[in-house]
Amino acid sequence: MADGYAQGGYEQFFADLNTRIRDLEDKQRILRDRMLLVSESFVKDRDKSFNEVQELKKNVEILKNENSRMKEVLNRFSEMLDKSARKEDLMILQRQFELFRD
Repeated sequence: MADGYAQGGYEQFFADLNTRIRDLEDKQRILRDRMLLVSESFVKDRDKSFNEVQELKKNVEILKNENSRMKEVLNRFSEMLDKSARKEDLMILQRQFELFRD
């Protein structure tokens, strides 16, 4: 009888051991799946951030170019204003000259 009892104890021990091993394998599989999901999410977020940074760099470059063009236009306008003021001064002088000539 003692031998039968010992045999049943071993069977129970191995059954419990198999259950624990299956539980550990399930936990490991679940952790692996979670890790894969986190990794995929991280890679997607990193790629998204990289693309956003690239887009922002392009926008900054475009804004720099536009800023440079606007400076050029403003410089041309200021030069034109200086020239137009001289024309007005010449017109005034010409009128004064015509008054003296008559």
